Amino acid sequence: MRIMVHDYGGYSFPIQLSRALSERGHDVRHVYSKSVLAPQGSLQRKQGDPENLSFKGISLSYVIDKQSYMKRRRQEIEYGRLLAEEVKAWKPDVVLSGNTPLDTQKLLMKQCHALETNFVFWIQDLYGVAVNRILRKKLPIIGSIIGSYYVNLERSLLRNSKDIILITEDFKHQMKEWKVREDNLHVIENWAPLEDLPIRTKQNDWAKKHKLDQSKCIVYSGTLGMKHNPSLLLDLSVRFKEQKDVKVVVVSEGAGADWLKKKKLEMGLDNLLILGFQPFDQVANVLGTADLLVAVLEPDAGSFSVPSKVLTYHCSGKPMLLSVPGTNLAAKIVKRQGSGKVVEPFETEEFVNQAEHLIRDDIALKKMGRNARAYAEEAFDIKRITDKFESVFG
Repeated sequence: MRIMVHDYGGYSFPIQLSRALSERGHDVRHVYSKSVLAPQGSLQRKQGDPENLSFKGISLSYVIDKQSYMKRRRQEIEYGRLLAEEVKAWKPDVVLSGNTPLDTQKLLMKQCHALETNFVFWIQDLYGVAVNRILRKKLPIIGSIIGSYYVNLERSLLRNSKDIILITEDFKHQMKEWKVREDNLHVIENWAPLEDLPIRTKQNDWAKKHKLDQSKCIVYSGTLGMKHNPSLLLDLSVRFKEQKDVKVVVVSEGAGADWLKKKKLEMGLDNLLILGFQPFDQVANVLGTADLLVAVLEPDAGSFSVPSKVLTYHCSGKPMLLSVPGTNLAAKIVKRQGSGKVVEPFETEEFVNQAEHLIRDDIALKKMGRNARAYAEEAFDIKRITDKFESVFG
């Protein structure tokens, strides 16, 4: 088959899927945005890759502006037109598209239907639900109008998809409410590329470069957007301000990271280190530098998003502390596997207290870290995962 895997953000686990599909003899083109600010994987061919695997980055003349609704929408539509042209030129049998804004997804689906190409909607987040909730809070009147538009658009796109892949059973409730056909639904949980994320100790070149190899490190790595709460990371820095051997390390870019940089200067938080996204070949070192990994998700976001960074964290064999709704799949995994602690997003004081307790409990940290890696080795078998995608593609 000719399979186009479109992952707007360029993340590492869809790349692994594309590589695995190509190794099974499919012609695979992996398409992604070169203009979105995200922690991207290694988006290029490696030595030994099959000839039938190719990568295509789509560039705009500017970085997607996530802070301006109108400008962002225009950019995502422009990207969607370029993406549709790529489909028209390559003529795949199947397009699998995830992490994709709905205005882009609409144009992509239209082109697929014109070519009679099977379109598979890979739902990473319930995008319309997210936009609706966020804009209704920010702009009570116009926000509700825009939000309703995106809810209706997402529902329409799902109803017109050949197949739909959900990353959690929890999304099925929304599918039922939207009257999406049940026989179109397939649940395949996200994963992380275990082979690309070996266990590393704190004594690595990246940690030494940033003078973190002799410190206790609480690390946040990944996007820090509207569904996250950067103030929790600030609270951690304030709590550990006087403990000179503890550093809070944030590896991110965008509005959340910029806000933290401003607060760091205002409050004189020398223990807070804010770095941009690192090359993918350094991610294992970044995570290996951590004594404790943290992830945050706003209460409302728990119903429409599952933070994939938590799965990447598991590969590192390091413990984690989550400020995530307990009903979220990421929270369920951490609690079930004993790979960390979970605190509800509104329990700020408890979150900071847990961090202070855990960072000094080496025995508990090591046990949680072992549990994390054991889960990753069991759950992230790319052969089994690829089998599931192939069964969807038919």
